[in-house]
Amino acid sequence: MKPQPSEINIHVPSHGNEILEKAIKMVNANKELLTLWKINNVNAIERLQMSDHGIVHFQIVANIALRMTRILLKNNIELSVTKNYGLSHKYAELIVFLGSIMHDLGISVHRDGHEEFSLFIANNILRESLTFLSIEERTIVISETLHTITSHRRAGRPLTLEAGIVRVADALDMSKGRSRIPYEAGIVDIHSVSAAGIESVEIAEGIKKPIQINILMNNSAGLFQVDDLLKNKLGGSGIEKHVAVKAYIEGETEKKLMKEYQVGNE
Repeated sequence: MKPQPSEINIHVPSHGNEILEKAIKMVNANKELLTLWKINNVNAIERLQMSDHGIVHFQIVANIALRMTRILLKNNIELSVTKNYGLSHKYAELIVFLGSIMHDLGISVHRDGHEEFSLFIANNILRESLTFLSIEERTIVISETLHTITSHRRAGRPLTLEAGIVRVADALDMSKGRSRIPYEAGIVDIHSVSAAGIESVEIAEGIKKPIQINILMNNSAGLFQVDDLLKNKLGGSGIEKHVAVKAYIEGETEKKLMKEYQVGNE
């Protein structure tokens, strides 16, 4: 029998971060959380005919977010939880991970206003689950994680680098695989067509800026994902000065196109 989404575990590299390892185990053992992800996709895919907002989406966002976090740390960029509270980079990774997998939990209630619903649901789960942290650490991590959740919206205003990372990572789950369900169901709109035009997304270490995002397209329709979605979420994220974006087409089906984005100051 093919495993159902609620039976699939989240996998991210812990890189020796013991509190992140504990959180990953906690997440994968939490039946309430796994069930909420399943409910998300009942609402998103079956009822609203939207793209995936379940465990596959959260897996992708978490890996992208941790990759960006570690590139910034490698480039000696201090994360907000360290700057403001003196907690190590391990806590920054924990906050980014938790925000990545919980930012859309409110879709289990409704798509409209899901960011606010996510706050209440995530708060309860986090308070019950992060018992391996001290009370002070747990309170800080929960507050910072909830901030990443409320800031991931299009009009959000991240006040921390961790929140900006989650916001941008969410937008980077844009490749054609995510549009498969609505596109195959015959929903042909700019969102499904443009997502189908994105072949792959690469998060690399940059030269002029720490993070280099390379977006390979098979069709220029994919520029909508870059222009309308990614560019808007990158702007105002707080990490835009550390990120460069290149979008391009390879192949003979369309004229080769290269577009380079610079958001923020050099």
